[in-house]
Amino acid sequence: MSRRINGMIIYKTEAEIALMKQSALLVSKTLTEVAKILKAGVTTLEIDKLCADFVRDHKAIPSFLNYRGYPHNICASVNDVVVHGFPNNNPLKDGDIVSIDMGVILNGWHGDHAYTFIIGNVSDAVLQLVKVTKESLYRGVEKAVSGNRVGDISYAIQDYTEKRHGYGVVRELVGHGLGRSLHEDPQVPNYGRRGDGKKLKENAVLAIEPMINMGTKEVYTESDGWTVRTRDGKPSVHFEHDVCVKRNKPLILSDYSIIEAAEQANPNLNTSYYAVKETAVI
Repeated sequence: MSRRINGMIIYKTEAEIALMKQSALLVSKTLTEVAKILKAGVTTLEIDKLCADFVRDHKAIPSFLNYRGYPHNICASVNDVVVHGFPNNNPLKDGDIVSIDMGVILNGWHGDHAYTFIIGNVSDAVLQLVKVTKESLYRGVEKAVSGNRVGDISYAIQDYTEKRHGYGVVRELVGHGLGRSLHEDPQVPNYGRRGDGKKLKENAVLAIEPMINMGTKEVYTESDGWTVRTRDGKPSVHFEHDVCVKRNKPLILSDYSIIEAAEQANPNLNTSYYAVKETAVI
């Protein structure tokens, strides 16, 4: 979930980071359960219930529910929905891409990340969009080291997605700090200049989340006040990791490996983008 916030960066102790890792891993484990059952015919409301039940079974609280009035446990954003899509009773179809974004509160600490899944057959262009967006996440993450600035993360994502591949980088929504609150300082845009923004110090925790559109960067919000769509109706992809700033190498608190293993074991999900050769707009 992406919102703009203002305030001071709250640095965590090592003990608090360990607790935050538990929260982040619970989100990863929940998204793994989604990866196991996702297929054409499933509804996003069914996924919402699955996630809520799994989180509560693990003695945690779904943190999106009732956050600033948000009426669901997860955000389920399909195709041209960028973020904050409401779960609904429409069955997912072959060729859909769906981002599941969710958060939990466990032991008083938030975890919050997202993963985009591909159901069935899609075009090579969609495969590349998913691949590049996921890769851009890691290009941003690797800049989350002490001494760098927020703009170094932002630039790494924008340079790879927009300048190198010609995609639209959403401006209206940003990544954010994470802790006892779902949204803390600093804001982490997916666009910017190297050397700009707040300096990063050890044990700041960031939710880094590129939201990348196949076409224009322009988006609009539906009348529900939440659902954000691409202005041109083209697909959008969203990935998000929880990351702790460290001195030489960032510590990723969330875990995509277990999601990816379940994704690859599900014959209804398309993981062929792992092997897509990169093409760039020069």
